[in-house]
Amino acid sequence: MIKLNQTHDVNLTSWVTSANTNSDFPIQNLPFAIFRRKDQNEALRGGVAIGTQVVDLAALAQLNLFSGIAKTALEAARQPTLNALMDLGVEANSALRLSLSKALRVDSPLQAELASTLIPQADIEFGMPCQIGDYTDFYTSVYHATAVGKLFRPDNPLLPNYKWIPIGYHGRSSTIGISGQKFHRPIGQTKAADASAPSFAPCKRLDYELEMGFFVGKSTEMGQQIAIETAEQHLFGVCIFNDWSARDIQAWEYQPLGPFLAKSFASTISPWIVTMEALAPFRAKFTRPESDPQPLPHLSSEHNSEFGGLDIDLSCFIQTQAMHQNKQAMTQLSQSNFKYSYWTPAQLITHHGSNGCSMRSGDLLGSGTQSGPTFEEAGSLLELSKGGKTPITLPNGEKRTFLEDGDTIIMRASCSKQGAVSIGFGEVVATVLPAKA
Repeated sequence: MIKLNQTHDVNLTSWVTSANTNSDFPIQNLPFAIFRRKDQNEALRGGVAIGTQVVDLAALAQLNLFSGIAKTALEAARQPTLNALMDLGVEANSALRLSLSKALRVDSPLQAELASTLIPQADIEFGMPCQIGDYTDFYTSVYHATAVGKLFRPDNPLLPNYKWIPIGYHGRSSTIGISGQKFHRPIGQTKAADASAPSFAPCKRLDYELEMGFFVGKSTEMGQQIAIETAEQHLFGVCIFNDWSARDIQAWEYQPLGPFLAKSFASTISPWIVTMEALAPFRAKFTRPESDPQPLPHLSSEHNSEFGGLDIDLSCFIQTQAMHQNKQAMTQLSQSNFKYSYWTPAQLITHHGSNGCSMRSGDLLGSGTQSGPTFEEAGSLLELSKGGKTPITLPNGEKRTFLEDGDTIIMRASCSKQGAVSIGFGEVVATVLPAKA
């Protein structure tokens, strides 16, 4: 069980002054990433965000300022991926986070030493935070599932198993990229309703999906189950996740086995991983309508009911190629919140491992599109354009039903609550390129 501790104290401020006002990365956050300085032949290594700066964890490790389990975690965090840090588990990660918090606080005796490890975030580039061995995408928004189900199966939008088990599919990790990703429009087989045979051509109904991604922390062995009471001991942290989708390819291929090539061509993650501990102030109750089936015992606990949800505000923006060329700002498409999720992160990893499937540090669990109960909270163009039937008019007069070449999608996430310091996830940005000939 991850609880509030001194790192969440609202009175904490940092000697890194940019962290103290209107920052995604105050001292109460301290997310992790893999980075190096731009245009320099440096090795990738771990870093922690504080205001507009990043703490170089490899440089910090050389100073030999930490001890015990925090030192062990720091040695793992200085590596080119965060897998080893993730696998150390909650206790070690919490110890490192506490040591960093103390060192970055106002009046810290370690200020001079820590200052030598800071690099402006404007001067860095990111690597993938970890080696993602396996990737599973879930379907946790009942609002998204119902809306999409009505488009594909008007007479049977929500299948009967949806409210009993977290629905998911195994995706492809090789095409997951970091924010800044540019990918080519996928080519695939589609079939028009009035056609006698399918055709093979570039996707015409390209879409984004506004999701959160959950990174597995401590690994499990094959055959080992994860109890709901200890599930979060196996979760390291959270990122923003854009799971790109080719809706026309999807419509033709998805029956009987579900998503395949419509989903495997690209996915994009934000570079900063906000730890589960940092999210402790923003936990929410997990409830179901009384008329719905309640989770089976292995997916239910008192703690999960009281604190299993996460109150995370989500927003999605677009900047078209024309907007970029004319120096016009991005415009918002929708906003939602992860609290609408029908399943909690603990339930996702518990269910995933319930058959004895081994979970490995760095594995990624996608939440599925996070749509809310109102139209403005839809997490995809498929919903916003009502299946492509109602174009969206942008402020510059352009229209969209689905994405066009040159479109850039920007997603952001943040947490705010009375009595807590607001934190953010940064953003995830990616651009659609024309299909390869």
